[in-house]
Amino acid sequence: MFFGTDDLEDGEIFLRLKSTCGAQPEKRWLPAYCFDICLTDGTKIGYCDLRIGHNEKTYIGGNIGYGIDEAYRGHRYAAKACLLLFRQARKHGMDHLFITCVPENAASAKTCVIAGGKYVETAAIPEDNEMYAEGKRQVEVYRFDL
Repeated sequence: MFFGTDDLEDGEIFLRLKSTCGAQPEKRWLPAYCFDICLTDGTKIGYCDLRIGHNEKTYIGGNIGYGIDEAYRGHRYAAKACLLLFRQARKHGMDHLFITCVPENAASAKTCVIAGGKYVETAAIPEDNEMYAEGKRQVEVYRFDL
């Protein structure tokens, strides 16, 4: 079950729902929302997604993923989008979530701290995870208590 998303705005940005997808247990994928991150005038500046629930894949891959177009970086838009996604996660009864990043991505680690995350550990990516196939070997795990 998916909930409304019209309240995901903060006066500076809003999240425009692109799609939802149900769980795919055979891949260990959880239900997810996919959004464009937009300025209030409708300009798309990036994307984000929210995976609902927890399993071993969200611990490694995170409940939230995001990216900001290069021209709009440096304004904390990713952290602001995360705060909006926290609202949506609460609608699903989630009391915490994880965001992860590769150790080389200092900007993403900074976003996690700005959004209120607590560093948990640097975890090894299992060989059966899609991220391992992409050449990634470790992620920094941040926990967010909602």
